[in-house]
Amino acid sequence: MTHYGFNVQWMVAWEPGRAPAAPDLRALDFMARHGFNFVRVPTDYRFWTARHDYGRPDERIFGHLDGYLRACRERGLHLSLNLHRAPGYCINRNDLEIHNLWTDDIAQQGFLHIWQTLAARYASVPGRDLSFDLLNEPPEPGQYGMTRGGHAHLMRRAVAAIRAADPGRAIVIDGLGGGHLALPELADLGVTHSGRGYQPMSVSHWGADWWDGWREGEPHYPGTRYGGVTWDREALRDFYAPWREVQATGTPVHIGEFGCYRDTPDADALRWFGDLLSLYREFGWGYALWEFQGPFGIIGHGRPGAHFERLDGYDVDVALLDLLKGARTG
Repeated sequence: MTHYGFNVQWMVAWEPGRAPAAPDLRALDFMARHGFNFVRVPTDYRFWTARHDYGRPDERIFGHLDGYLRACRERGLHLSLNLHRAPGYCINRNDLEIHNLWTDDIAQQGFLHIWQTLAARYASVPGRDLSFDLLNEPPEPGQYGMTRGGHAHLMRRAVAAIRAADPGRAIVIDGLGGGHLALPELADLGVTHSGRGYQPMSVSHWGADWWDGWREGEPHYPGTRYGGVTWDREALRDFYAPWREVQATGTPVHIGEFGCYRDTPDADALRWFGDLLSLYREFGWGYALWEFQGPFGIIGHGRPGAHFERLDGYDVDVALLDLLKGARTG
């Protein structure tokens, strides 16, 4: 089955003393009602780990994951459980970590222990209902001491650890460079490879206050110049050529995140979404929009010029919703 859906942030916004959010049942009902079948839940290990003691998780917190899984299964939605912040690494505020996932054994052992624990906990859950997305958006090769070889070795260890406890679990690995770089060196691993749909960043992240790189270009699409490329549908096709080569080996490819920030003019955003989604449909790739509700979502983004209609209790960007529906292949 090809997966189409959304990212939801129930367990990613950690702060001291904060409990994970409850599943948003109304949002899940909306997704199921409109024919989506996939929910990706990024998580932060600090919800269940105190003082960086990675080997002794507070398993009471895993009860929240049980609740997410139950709510999704009741609605026929596949849950993708993603480690967004791992011991020693996160693409956002990596400076908050006291260890380095790519160079420190203690962080690597903590990473493996998390997945061993979750594999044992959910071993009885069918693969059609649950997958493990090992690590959100690893860095660029060379960043934080990470190399392609080191990354591949750690991912192979994690997959082996999961399969030792749960041989049939569906597993996902993200591309390097924030999810953008394909992983031909892991095409033999028997897992799904997860890409991203954020290029050109001058369109997808225009105005994003946490990242200055968007200032390189301008938000108009097609034709924006970013990263030395003039971006249109064919440039997007070229960008995904390495992923298509991995797919040609028989490796499934899924776009685990894509989306457009609220400051991009809506007409440009919709043209970009249209090209991106038409390619995903052509390639037979599923997708998960970041996010369901918020500045990248189908609800609440407030992009200049966007039109919203009341639908199932939400003010929905129906043009974007229709594009998402139209990109589904089955």
